[in-house]
Amino acid sequence: ALSQSVRGLIKDAGQTHRELRKSREYMAQSEKMVIVGKLAAGTAHSIRNPLTSVKMRLFSLSRTLDLTEVQQEDFDVISEEIRHVDNIVQNFLEFSRPPRLKMQTVSPSMVVDNAAQLLAHRLKSHDVEVKVVRECLLPEVNLDPEQLKEVLANLMINACEALGHSGTIVIEEETLHDAHLGKAAAIRVSDSGPGIPLSIREKIFEPFFTTKDEGTGLGLSIAMRVVEEHNGILEVDE
Repeated sequence: ALSQSVRGLIKDAGQTHRELRKSREYMAQSEKMVIVGKLAAGTAHSIRNPLTSVKMRLFSLSRTLDLTEVQQEDFDVISEEIRHVDNIVQNFLEFSRPPRLKMQTVSPSMVVDNAAQLLAHRLKSHDVEVKVVRECLLPEVNLDPEQLKEVLANLMINACEALGHSGTIVIEEETLHDAHLGKAAAIRVSDSGPGIPLSIREKIFEPFFTTKDEGTGLGLSIAMRVVEEHNGILEVDE
C-alpha cells in the first residue's frame, strides 16, 4: 500500500510539473503577444495616416485623368495593391485591440446566410459552390452579427483559396450539448480541398503564422478571439 501511495504521489507530482511548465509557457506567450500587439498597433497607426492620404489622392486622380488602356491597367494595379496594404494594416489594428461586441439576439443561421451572400460573387468567380445543411434555423442567441460574419467569411475565404478553382464548401448547422458549453449552436465549415497538413494543424491559430505568400497570419487568430469573446469554441477537426 505504501509503495502504491508513493507511485501515486510521483505520478501526481509529474502531472503537476507538466501543468506548471505549460502554464509558464502560456504566460510567456501571453506576455510576448502583449508586446507584439502594442508594436502592431503603433506601426499600423503610423502607416494608416499617409496611406489614407494616398488613397484619397488616387481617388481624385481616377476622376480627372484620361488614361490609355495600359496606363489604366497600371493605375488599377496600384489601387489594388494599396487596398491590399490597407487590409494588412486593418488586420494589425484588429489584432492589437479586443473586439468590441455589439450583442443582439439573432439566429446564427441568419449570419451564415449573410456571410454566404457577401462572398457569393467571389465564390462564383472561383467556381466554388456553397451548400448549407440545416434542418431548421438555429435558435436565437446573443451575438455580434458583424463580428461573427467576419469569422465565417474568413473561414470561407480560406477554404476558397485552398480549393483553388472549383470545389464545394459545406456549412453544417446543429444544436448539440457540449461538455463545457452546455446547450450550444454548432456551425461546421468544411470543403472538398486537400485539408490542413497534420504538421501545421496546431499552429494555424497562432498570430502571424501563415502558409500564404501574401498573408499576415492574423485572420484565424482574430477569428479565434472573436469566438472566445462569445464564450464559444473554435477548433479544427480532421
